[in-house]
Amino acid sequence: MNNKPVFTSFEEIDHRLKILKLQRQIEMEQIKMHVQEAKNSFVPTALIGSMGKWSKRLFITFITRKILKKLS
Repeated sequence: MNNKPVFTSFEEIDHRLKILKLQRQIEMEQIKMHVQEAKNSFVPTALIGSMGKWSKRLFITFITRKILKKLS
């Protein structure tokens, strides 16, 4: 159950440390990308766009009800 790597030289240790450093940098860039995507989804134009879809549905429902009331 001991999953510790066994190194036979300092070169192997240095190589593994470089790999871990690069993996960490990749993960940090992915986090930055996700944060930026989250920020972009809360931009006022994005919010207005989603509100526009909602308001169109509400308006269509309102008009449909008014027409149906006049016809009945």
